[in-house]
This record gives sequence, C-alpha cells and structure tokens, in this order.
Amino acid sequence: MKKIVYLCLWMTVSMTLSSAVIAQNKNTAEFDKILSSQFKADAPGCAALVMKKGEVVYRKAFGKANLELNVPMQPGMIFRIGSITKQFTAVAILQLEEQGKLALQDEITKFIPDYPTHGYKITVEHLLTHSSGIKDYTGMKEWTDEMKSKDMTPKEIVDFFKDQPMDFEPGTKYQYDNSGYILLGYIIEKASGETYENYLMKHILKPLGLEHTSYEHSKDIVKNRVEGYSKADSGYINSSYLSMTQPYAAGSLLSTVDDLYTWTKGVRSGRIIKPGTFAKAVVPYKLKDGSTAGYGYGLEIGEIFGSQAIWHNGGINGFLTMGIYMPAEDIFVAVFSNCDGNSPDNAAFKMAALAAGKMPVMKAMAVDTLTLKKYTGVYENTSKEQRVITFKGGKLYSQRTGGQQFLLTPYASNKFFYNEGMSFYEFVSDKAGKVTTVNYRALGQASSSWPKTDKQVPVHFEVTLRPEEMQKFTGEYQLAPGFSITVTLENGHLMGQATGQGKFEMFAESANIFFLKIVDAKVEFIADPDGSITKMILHQNGDHEGKKKVAR
Repeated sequence: MKKIVYLCLWMTVSMTLSSAVIAQNKNTAEFDKILSSQFKADAPGCAALVMKKGEVVYRKAFGKANLELNVPMQPGMIFRIGSITKQFTAVAILQLEEQGKLALQDEITKFIPDYPTHGYKITVEHLLTHSSGIKDYTGMKEWTDEMKSKDMTPKEIVDFFKDQPMDFEPGTKYQYDNSGYILLGYIIEKASGETYENYLMKHILKPLGLEHTSYEHSKDIVKNRVEGYSKADSGYINSSYLSMTQPYAAGSLLSTVDDLYTWTKGVRSGRIIKPGTFAKAVVPYKLKDGSTAGYGYGLEIGEIFGSQAIWHNGGINGFLTMGIYMPAEDIFVAVFSNCDGNSPDNAAFKMAALAAGKMPVMKAMAVDTLTLKKYTGVYENTSKEQRVITFKGGKLYSQRTGGQQFLLTPYASNKFFYNEGMSFYEFVSDKAGKVTTVNYRALGQASSSWPKTDKQVPVHFEVTLRPEEMQKFTGEYQLAPGFSITVTLENGHLMGQATGQGKFEMFAESANIFFLKIVDAKVEFIADPDGSITKMILHQNGDHEGKKKVAR
C-alpha cells in the first residue's frame, strides 16, 4: 500500500461494483461456510465483500437486517462502521497538512490553547498514532449510560475528558485512544473553518463518489440502514442508545462494504491526497524506545502469512465491522455485522488469507507425549509479557498474561494452531534439541518471538470451602458503568458471570481469594470489619475494584 500508486476513476470503480458479473471463485464455498456458520439465517447478520485486482469475487449477505420486521440482510445495506471512521479523519488531517494549515508536529495547544498538557508536548501525530497518553473517554467511570445519551458539541466532549490525568508520557507507548481522534476532529474544524461533517462531505466523500457514506444523525431517515443488536441471555436485544454526536471523528460514520472498497482504492488514487502523503499513514509509528506500534495514521499495519495487511475494525453500539487490504495481492475484504456481540474479524482475516492463497492446510496430527512436554515452560517477550505453556491430559495449552487458556492443536511436530486457525505457534530448538523460542503469529499481526525462560510454571493450589462459607460472596459487583460480575453459588460451585459473557467457575486458593482456570485472573473478596462482603478486586492486567450492589 505504501509503495504502489493506483490510478483509478470513480466511474471505473462504480462500474466494477454495480455491473460486474461475479466470477465463480474456487473459494466461494469456503467463504459461504465461514460466514453461514457464524451468521445464522434467523439472527442478526452480516454483509461481506471480497475484491481481487478490481474484480468482485464474492459479495453476499447473511442473516437479518431487522429482526422485528424479518427483513433479510442485503450486501449493499448501510451500517455504522465505528472506528473505521478513524482513517477518514486521518486523511482529512493529511489533506490539511498538504494545504499548509497544520503540521503533524504541531502541538495541539496551537489549535486548543487551553488544553492541559501537564507539562508535556502533545503533537497532532501523537493523536493520530494513539501515543499521546491522553485518557480514553470511553473508559472513564463518568461515561455512564445517562451520559452516553446526551447530545454534545465537539467542545463539550473535549471538556468532558481534558482534565483527566495523563496515562503516560507522549510518544512512549501505544494505547488505543478514542479521545485522541475526538481532538483530531476538533482540530480539523479549527484549522479548516468548517464542521467535521461538512469537511468530510466536501473534501472526501463527494470527490470519491461515496454516495452511501455519511455522518450519522440518529433522527435522519436513511434508506437501507440496518438495525443494530446486542446479545443477551434470552437471545438478542436492541442495542443500547448512544448519541452519535459523541463518537464524532472517532466513530460516527455510516457506510457500506462497497463504499469502503471505493474509499480504499480512491484514497490511493491521488485524487484527494498525494500518494506520497498517504504513504505516511501506512508506516508503523516508531515510539521513543525505537519499537514500533503496528499502527500508522488511522490504520493497523500487520501481515497475513508474510504478506502486508493494512486493516481496521470498528465496534460501536449494535455493530462490529472489519476492512482489510493486502496491497501486494490487491485484495480487499470487508465484513460488517449488525450485532455488537458477533465479531467479523476472524472471518474477514480467514477470507483474506484464502483469497490470497495463503491459508495453510491444517490437519491435526498426533505428537508423542515426550515431544509435547519439552515445549512446556514460561516464554517471555521484550515487554516482559509471558506465554505459559502447560501439559495436561495428553494435550498442550497456552495462556498469555491476563488472557484465556487455549488448547494447542498440532499440525506438525513443532507447529500448532488455535483460535480456529487464526493463531499459530512454532517451537524452535537449537542443534542439541533444546527448545529456545516460540514464534507466535496471529492473522493480521506481524510474527513475534518469545524466548524460553528458566522461570517455573505458576501453580495454583486449590483449597476446599464449604457452600455455606462461599454463600456470602454471592451478589453483583459493578466494576465499571455498564459492566458487572455476578457471583452465584450453584451445586456447591462458586460461579462468576461478567456482563455479556458466559459463566465461569472460580476455585478457592484461600478463604477469600479465588482463581480462574480459563483465564489468568484472580478474584479477591473484601469484607467490612463486621464480616460482610462489600467489594471484590479482580486481579487481571491490573487491579479492578467492584463494589457489591445492595439488594433492594
């Protein structure tokens, strides 16, 4: 993407999508299988598009666009695209740079003089690359359901989070941050003298002929806009309300899979931005320590089995979306879902790998016990994150720090896959046969090496508690607005269920501390002096306190 210039006209792209006969593709049946197994006919569905060298090779829809009216999904329907919006915002910033109205190294106080930077220099580029250290407003406890329903101006959104403490020094860390893209939208308005919505329409959407892409206003009637849903214990529910003024430049656009392809090709055509300028957007940002973040300007940069993949997903109330482009193969894949509990990411990556002819044939094979056991141990990367490999019941398992434990399935003596073929491990040995490293690769991400350490595999020791000793822990504990863990006692087992997730068993290692086997986490229950349990602390990627709700 950063080396190839595409010369295309809107008319050419339009004709490709509207009048091309979809060629029979050897992967069509496999694409159907991937999507139909995930998106059922009587449930919220998806729209999908696969393009290769300008030709439509797959364009279908599955499931329902509206459950109440029993409306089938169609591939040209309009979805909220969430954070895919960010690449549009990034290109608008680059346009303004070309016009001399801003520079990427400008401090944000040039456009927002009263923004508190806590003594740091925060640049426009820091915002583009999620390296500013500014707190993400969507993770603030003040961002309650009541707050989410309010219509807000860009300035009001900025004022909502600007006084929060910094999370880290700018440029030292990558941490996904919607607040940064809110600020970018505000800077676009300050630098251009136009509203964010009008700027995009005039300088990006209309010039590229994106007729089905727009800034969402909840009250507008939008033909072919699908309904958004969430999963619940009883099935599906309408997604919770969110004022679309709040995602703003971080996530308020509507679009179709077809328009996203037109955008992906058009932005590289030189018609709205110079190819050399856009090339900067697809270079991974380098942090102060020399490491790269795997993120450019509004786009993720990774790989699919050795080929560069440039992508971004989106998640917003009622919707999850994914768009991938492989520049060397000229392959584009988009899958949009109208349920925020049914991610299309894995499906899209598999489809991209298949379209590129890079998906390996993974047939499970038997590996002897001695070989499997030599892979066990603690592997650690340069960031001190760990992958713990364990052996039990004749099988190998992997668990990353703070993550879920996965079964590894061998397809060669030293190669394994998990997560439905989305992630791969290759164990490397020295000449003496001693295991030294595990190479990890996930579709869409660059491969990484994890050297084996001499550290001992952590062991949990279970203790037995009587049901009456565990009864006091039951109840609902709120860890964040809209997110709770409900603890129940079922047939002598203490169970936990997080909002929108399945139940998991908690195992006692002391009178008030429990550990989980499916993820690397502990739960500690805290009592008042009178012995009543008032809160829990979830120890998983940090400490997260949840207060126990009082029954009324």
